[in-house]
Amino acid sequence: HRKVTVDRRIIDLLLYSKEMYELTGGKMNVAMGSVLSIWHEYREIGTSSPVDAELPPYELLEDAAQHTDISSLVIDEENCTVTITDPKMKLDVGAIAKGWAVEEIARSLEADGITGFVLNVGGNVRTIGTKADSTPWTVGVENPEDDPESPYFAELSLSGESLVSSGTYQRYYIVDGKRYHHIIDPVTLFPGTLWRAVTVVCEDSGLADALSTALFLLPVEEGQKLLDECGSYAMWVDAEGNMFYSTGFEE
Repeated sequence: HRKVTVDRRIIDLLLYSKEMYELTGGKMNVAMGSVLSIWHEYREIGTSSPVDAELPPYELLEDAAQHTDISSLVIDEENCTVTITDPKMKLDVGAIAKGWAVEEIARSLEADGITGFVLNVGGNVRTIGTKADSTPWTVGVENPEDDPESPYFAELSLSGESLVSSGTYQRYYIVDGKRYHHIIDPVTLFPGTLWRAVTVVCEDSGLADALSTALFLLPVEEGQKLLDECGSYAMWVDAEGNMFYSTGFEE
């Protein structure tokens, strides 16, 4: 067992991560570190030396997947300690930490009485209030195809909401002409193949971050159910560039 004393904010982040695990039916799992670190290593090699690019052996991923049980993450709120009961389990908070941190910052700014603000932290945008003239903020959704003619798929008017996009175009490497991105499905242990990009709009930036990962790995119908539960909106783009909108997104 490894028991570590951590900052209270880390405790809050990990408690929220466990909530998001439940909400997304395990699609957003911070205990996936052992699997994700293998993909990361192969992606690094493939990016720096494309001629050596290869896929991780499935047996290696399968072995690592035996050590992704989130119940191995034991949080003691009172004493601010975290214990990992499986010595081979690794935490990876990449799918949630940025959104969660952005939300914490936004809330502290709001508590200080700041009314008009945009936080943009690489793909995670959180708006606070409106512009000085009371009009909403305009936020663009990046086109995953690198097209100088139309760099944005959509422009959204936000006043107080968050927007998070996840896609295959941010972190990936190429093996035998095929692109392998960084959003790994906990069931197949391979990158999700349903979507090219997913954009989520909701009030809480941490929730938006977790949902964008989960929705990337779910078909539209299941994704819509999850959105309805959270009062959130999304847009999906498939490999052919077709767009799908959740109830309420276009408004």
